[in-house]
Amino acid sequence: MAKQNVQKDEERLESIESTLGRTEMFVENNKKTITAVVIALIVIVLAVFGVKKYYLEPRENEAQTAIFRAEQLFENDDYATALNGDGNNMGFLDVINEYGSTKAGNLAKYYAGICYLNTGDYNNAIKYLGEFKGKDQIVKPLATGAMGGAYLELDNAAEAAKCYEKAAKESKNSFTSPMFLMWAGYAYEMVGNYDKALEMYKIVKAEYPNSNEGFSIDKNIAEVETILAR
Repeated sequence: MAKQNVQKDEERLESIESTLGRTEMFVENNKKTITAVVIALIVIVLAVFGVKKYYLEPRENEAQTAIFRAEQLFENDDYATALNGDGNNMGFLDVINEYGSTKAGNLAKYYAGICYLNTGDYNNAIKYLGEFKGKDQIVKPLATGAMGGAYLELDNAAEAAKCYEKAAKESKNSFTSPMFLMWAGYAYEMVGNYDKALEMYKIVKAEYPNSNEGFSIDKNIAEVETILAR
Protein backbone atom coordinates (compact mmCIF):
# COMPACT_ATOMS: atom_id res chain seq x y z
CA MET A 1 0.00 0.00 0.00
CA ALA A 2 2.88 2.33 0.87
CA LYS A 3 4.59 1.53 -2.43
CA GLN A 4 1.38 2.45 -4.31
CA ASN A 5 1.19 5.82 -2.52
CA VAL A 6 4.84 6.54 -3.29
CA GLN A 7 4.25 5.63 -6.93
CA LYS A 8 1.20 7.94 -7.11
CA ASP A 9 3.19 10.79 -5.55
CA GLU A 10 5.97 10.29 -8.06
CA GLU A 11 3.47 10.31 -10.94
CA ARG A 12 1.89 13.51 -9.56
CA LEU A 13 5.28 15.21 -9.33
CA GLU A 14 6.13 14.12 -12.87
CA SER A 15 2.81 15.58 -14.07
CA ILE A 16 3.49 18.88 -12.27
CA GLU A 17 7.03 19.05 -13.61
CA SER A 18 5.73 18.35 -17.10
CA THR A 19 3.17 21.15 -16.79
CA LEU A 20 5.80 23.56 -15.46
CA GLY A 21 8.07 22.59 -18.29
CA ARG A 22 5.40 23.37 -20.87
CA THR A 23 4.69 26.70 -19.16
CA GLU A 24 8.38 27.64 -19.19
CA MET A 25 8.60 26.64 -22.83
CA PHE A 26 5.53 28.77 -23.69
CA VAL A 27 6.99 31.77 -21.85
CA GLU A 28 10.35 31.30 -23.53
CA ASN A 29 8.83 30.98 -27.01
CA ASN A 30 6.51 33.96 -26.51
CA LYS A 31 8.78 36.18 -24.44
CA LYS A 32 8.68 39.08 -26.87
CA THR A 33 4.91 38.98 -27.20
CA ILE A 34 4.36 38.78 -23.44
CA THR A 35 6.80 41.64 -22.85
CA ALA A 36 5.06 43.77 -25.48
CA VAL A 37 1.65 43.10 -23.91
CA VAL A 38 2.91 44.00 -20.42
CA ILE A 39 4.48 47.21 -21.72
CA ALA A 40 1.26 48.09 -23.57
CA LEU A 41 -0.77 47.58 -20.39
CA ILE A 42 1.61 49.78 -18.41
CA VAL A 43 1.38 52.48 -21.08
CA ILE A 44 -2.44 52.31 -21.02
CA VAL A 45 -2.57 52.57 -17.21
CA LEU A 46 -0.16 55.50 -17.20
CA ALA A 47 -2.09 57.19 -20.01
CA VAL A 48 -5.41 56.84 -18.18
CA PHE A 49 -3.83 58.15 -14.98
CA GLY A 50 -2.23 61.04 -16.84
CA VAL A 51 -5.44 62.02 -18.65
CA LYS A 52 -7.38 61.97 -15.40
CA LYS A 53 -4.81 63.87 -13.33
CA TYR A 54 -3.53 66.39 -15.86
CA TYR A 55 -6.56 66.91 -18.11
CA LEU A 56 -9.89 65.77 -16.67
CA GLU A 57 -9.41 66.98 -13.10
CA PRO A 58 -8.21 70.49 -14.13
CA ARG A 59 -11.10 70.81 -16.59
CA GLU A 60 -13.55 69.74 -13.90
CA ASN A 61 -12.18 72.44 -11.60
CA GLU A 62 -12.40 75.01 -14.40
CA ALA A 63 -15.99 74.00 -15.11
CA GLN A 64 -16.96 74.27 -11.43
CA THR A 65 -15.56 77.80 -11.37
CA ALA A 66 -17.26 78.72 -14.66
CA ILE A 67 -20.71 77.56 -13.57
CA PHE A 68 -20.65 79.35 -10.21
CA ARG A 69 -21.82 82.77 -11.42
CA ALA A 70 -24.57 81.23 -13.57
CA GLU A 71 -25.86 79.34 -10.53
CA GLN A 72 -26.05 82.60 -8.58
CA LEU A 73 -28.06 84.22 -11.37
CA PHE A 74 -30.34 81.16 -11.47
CA GLU A 75 -30.99 81.40 -7.75
CA ASN A 76 -32.01 85.03 -8.28
CA ASP A 77 -34.48 83.96 -11.01
CA ASP A 78 -32.48 85.78 -13.70
CA TYR A 79 -32.94 82.87 -16.09
CA ALA A 80 -32.05 84.62 -19.36
CA THR A 81 -28.70 85.89 -18.06
CA ALA A 82 -28.01 82.58 -16.33
CA LEU A 83 -28.45 80.90 -19.71
CA ASN A 84 -26.39 83.24 -21.84
CA GLY A 85 -23.93 84.84 -19.42
CA ASP A 86 -23.49 88.49 -18.52
CA GLY A 87 -20.61 89.37 -20.84
CA ASN A 88 -17.99 88.78 -18.17
CA ASN A 89 -19.07 85.38 -16.88
CA MET A 90 -20.22 82.24 -18.65
CA GLY A 91 -23.84 81.21 -18.79
CA PHE A 92 -25.03 77.63 -18.67
CA LEU A 93 -24.97 77.33 -22.46
CA ASP A 94 -21.31 78.45 -22.50
CA VAL A 95 -20.45 75.90 -19.82
CA ILE A 96 -22.17 73.15 -21.82
CA ASN A 97 -20.30 74.08 -25.00
CA GLU A 98 -16.93 74.41 -23.28
CA TYR A 99 -17.14 71.72 -20.58
CA GLY A 100 -19.98 69.47 -21.70
CA SER A 101 -18.13 66.26 -20.79
CA THR A 102 -17.56 67.30 -17.16
CA LYS A 103 -19.90 66.83 -14.21
CA ALA A 104 -20.45 70.58 -14.06
CA GLY A 105 -21.19 70.61 -17.79
CA ASN A 106 -23.77 67.88 -17.29
CA LEU A 107 -25.38 69.77 -14.41
CA ALA A 108 -25.49 72.87 -16.63
CA LYS A 109 -27.84 70.93 -18.95
CA TYR A 110 -30.30 70.53 -16.08
CA TYR A 111 -30.06 74.20 -15.20
CA ALA A 112 -30.44 75.20 -18.86
CA GLY A 113 -33.56 73.06 -19.17
CA ILE A 114 -35.14 74.69 -16.13
CA CYS A 115 -34.19 78.15 -17.41
CA TYR A 116 -35.85 77.45 -20.74
CA LEU A 117 -38.91 76.09 -18.94
CA ASN A 118 -39.20 79.31 -16.94
CA THR A 119 -38.73 81.52 -20.01
CA GLY A 120 -41.37 79.67 -22.05
CA ASP A 121 -39.07 77.89 -24.52
CA TYR A 122 -40.54 74.46 -23.87
CA ASN A 123 -38.92 72.61 -26.77
CA ASN A 124 -35.44 73.62 -25.62
CA ALA A 125 -36.43 72.77 -22.07
CA ILE A 126 -37.24 69.23 -23.18
CA LYS A 127 -34.01 69.06 -25.21
CA TYR A 128 -31.64 69.98 -22.40
CA LEU A 129 -33.50 68.17 -19.64
CA GLY A 130 -33.45 65.06 -21.81
CA GLU A 131 -29.67 65.38 -22.27
CA PHE A 132 -29.05 65.64 -18.52
CA LYS A 133 -27.60 62.39 -17.16
CA GLY A 134 -28.04 62.22 -13.43
CA LYS A 135 -28.05 59.62 -10.69
CA ASP A 136 -29.03 61.93 -7.87
CA GLN A 137 -32.13 60.69 -6.06
CA ILE A 138 -33.79 64.10 -6.16
CA VAL A 139 -32.39 66.03 -9.13
CA LYS A 140 -32.90 63.27 -11.72
CA PRO A 141 -36.65 62.82 -11.05
CA LEU A 142 -37.04 66.60 -10.88
CA ALA A 143 -35.50 66.85 -14.36
CA THR A 144 -37.83 64.18 -15.74
CA GLY A 145 -40.81 65.77 -14.02
CA ALA A 146 -39.86 69.17 -15.45
CA MET A 147 -39.93 67.59 -18.90
CA GLY A 148 -43.48 66.54 -18.09
CA GLY A 149 -44.30 70.15 -17.29
CA ALA A 150 -42.85 71.29 -20.63
CA TYR A 151 -44.90 68.71 -22.53
CA LEU A 152 -48.01 69.82 -20.65
CA GLU A 153 -47.36 73.43 -21.70
CA LEU A 154 -47.13 72.17 -25.28
CA ASP A 155 -50.60 70.57 -24.88
CA ASN A 156 -49.11 67.07 -25.02
CA ALA A 157 -50.70 65.64 -21.89
CA ALA A 158 -50.08 62.04 -22.99
CA GLU A 159 -46.31 62.54 -23.08
CA ALA A 160 -46.46 64.60 -19.90
CA ALA A 161 -48.18 61.72 -18.10
CA LYS A 162 -45.41 59.33 -19.17
CA CYS A 163 -42.74 61.70 -17.89
CA TYR A 164 -44.48 62.20 -14.56
CA GLU A 165 -44.94 58.46 -14.08
CA LYS A 166 -41.28 57.85 -14.98
CA ALA A 167 -40.16 60.57 -12.57
CA ALA A 168 -42.15 58.94 -9.76
CA LYS A 169 -40.38 55.63 -10.37
CA GLU A 170 -36.85 57.01 -10.80
CA SER A 171 -36.48 57.61 -7.09
CA LYS A 172 -39.08 56.21 -4.76
CA ASN A 173 -39.22 58.69 -1.90
CA SER A 174 -41.97 60.43 0.04
CA PHE A 175 -41.08 63.86 -1.40
CA THR A 176 -41.04 63.57 -5.19
CA SER A 177 -42.80 60.26 -5.86
CA PRO A 178 -46.31 61.08 -4.56
CA MET A 179 -46.14 64.53 -6.16
CA PHE A 180 -45.31 63.13 -9.60
CA LEU A 181 -47.82 60.30 -9.24
CA MET A 182 -50.51 62.91 -8.62
CA TRP A 183 -49.46 64.94 -11.66
CA ALA A 184 -49.35 61.76 -13.72
CA GLY A 185 -52.89 61.04 -12.58
CA TYR A 186 -54.06 64.53 -13.57
CA ALA A 187 -52.39 64.22 -16.98
CA TYR A 188 -53.93 60.80 -17.60
CA GLU A 189 -57.33 62.25 -16.74
CA MET A 190 -56.74 65.03 -19.27
CA VAL A 191 -56.37 62.46 -22.06
CA GLY A 192 -59.30 60.39 -20.80
CA ASN A 193 -57.22 57.47 -19.54
CA TYR A 194 -59.04 57.09 -16.25
CA ASP A 195 -57.81 53.56 -15.60
CA LYS A 196 -54.20 54.79 -15.54
CA ALA A 197 -55.20 57.83 -13.49
CA LEU A 198 -56.84 55.56 -10.90
CA GLU A 199 -53.72 53.38 -10.88
CA MET A 200 -51.53 56.40 -10.07
CA TYR A 201 -53.85 57.58 -7.28
CA LYS A 202 -54.04 54.12 -5.73
CA ILE A 203 -50.24 53.88 -5.63
CA VAL A 204 -50.20 57.15 -3.69
CA LYS A 205 -52.75 55.77 -1.23
CA ALA A 206 -50.96 52.43 -0.81
CA GLU A 207 -47.33 53.56 -0.72
CA TYR A 208 -47.41 57.19 0.43
CA PRO A 209 -50.46 57.56 2.72
CA ASN A 210 -48.67 60.01 5.03
CA SER A 211 -47.54 62.37 2.27
CA ASN A 212 -49.33 65.65 1.57
CA GLU A 213 -50.85 64.05 -1.51
CA GLY A 214 -51.82 60.96 0.45
CA PHE A 215 -54.00 62.93 2.90
CA SER A 216 -56.40 64.00 0.15
CA ILE A 217 -56.04 61.12 -2.32
CA ASP A 218 -59.37 59.46 -1.40
CA LYS A 219 -61.19 62.32 -3.10
CA ASN A 220 -59.30 61.77 -6.37
CA ILE A 221 -59.91 58.04 -6.23
CA ALA A 222 -63.63 58.51 -5.60
CA GLU A 223 -64.01 60.98 -8.47
CA VAL A 224 -62.27 58.72 -10.98
CA GLU A 225 -64.14 55.64 -9.80
CA THR A 226 -67.41 57.54 -10.28
CA ILE A 227 -66.41 58.39 -13.87
CA LEU A 228 -65.44 54.77 -14.60
CA ALA A 229 -68.75 53.51 -13.15
CA ARG A 230 -70.86 55.54 -15.58
